[in-house]
Amino acid sequence: MSQSYTYEQAGVSIAAGNALVRAIAPLAKSTRRPGADAALGGFGGVFDPKAAGFKDPLLVAANDGVGTKLKLAIEHDAHDGVGIDLVAMCANDLIVQGAEPLLFLDYYASGKLDNAVAERVIAGIAEGCRQAGCALIGGETAEMPGMYADGDYDLAGFCVGAVERDELLTGDRVADGDVLLGLASSGVHSNGFSLVRRLAADKGWKLDRPATFDHEIRMIDALMAPTRIYVKPLLPELRAGRIHGLAHITGGGLLENIPRVLPEGLHAHVDADAWPQPRLMAFLQAQGAIEPEEMARTFNCGIGMAVIVAASDADTVTANLTAAGETVVRIGDVRTGQRGCTVSGSTETWSARGAWSATHTD
Repeated sequence: MSQSYTYEQAGVSIAAGNALVRAIAPLAKSTRRPGADAALGGFGGVFDPKAAGFKDPLLVAANDGVGTKLKLAIEHDAHDGVGIDLVAMCANDLIVQGAEPLLFLDYYASGKLDNAVAERVIAGIAEGCRQAGCALIGGETAEMPGMYADGDYDLAGFCVGAVERDELLTGDRVADGDVLLGLASSGVHSNGFSLVRRLAADKGWKLDRPATFDHEIRMIDALMAPTRIYVKPLLPELRAGRIHGLAHITGGGLLENIPRVLPEGLHAHVDADAWPQPRLMAFLQAQGAIEPEEMARTFNCGIGMAVIVAASDADTVTANLTAAGETVVRIGDVRTGQRGCTVSGSTETWSARGAWSATHTD
């Protein structure tokens, strides 16, 4: 008689998957908002823009992952914040177009499902959704034996937002003389980790020990600080019409992200002297002997979001964002020129041996 096979013998546990769905249902429910009831278990999630208060909305969608930051999470049992990173990378990309994040779906893939780890990751996703004001309305958990090494997993996030048709942020309002405001980052965020991990390996960092630049925090915790979500502080300023452009500072750094929101004929000038270099960024730069120009196109350098406003609105926006909990600094301005961005600094700024500048043009 031939052997009777089961899915579980092949490495996939339907029971474990069902148990995870039951465990995360309260997390999804905690993200409820007008337009979504956040119920799980159906074939698709439903959202009602009218119930969310929109009259003539455009839908804006974004998807992203967390990158090789996940390797550090896996190697050091630091799973609790990567779900926030996942939401942040998507939600921050929606707000720069003026869109309010409404719904989120996640994809969690592993070789063998570890419910304890998955619950920690998805708890972070739910926390990120609460911070962004969007509902976690569904997702997919894939258990694929042979696709991933033991203990490895991967994440992808999908976010949909809406903006009233006449409020879409396209950059067409950005003008010569506008001011650049920078909102402080919470750390490395979720890009540049291939370089971070290379430095950690080559320099023999002890990640479970206090950071040399801050003895109050372990090095791994400094590196894994979740990406800051800027949605809620920015929404009132967007709806008041005071923001001309926004740039989420991710891969490509200040140099390559700010030009993405500029119209032809305008150039952003960023003054690196305008804010103190965060100690973590100074540490990374020193460890890798990284030139200032490379820092400006690799890391956020302490600025997670660039906000472009009219000079007459700069003080009001600064005050409002500060009151909402953001650290705001005036980092430069917009002038006539070839579309692009120049970041410059004085001697000793970002450890430079002399005055320096770096330019990127589209």
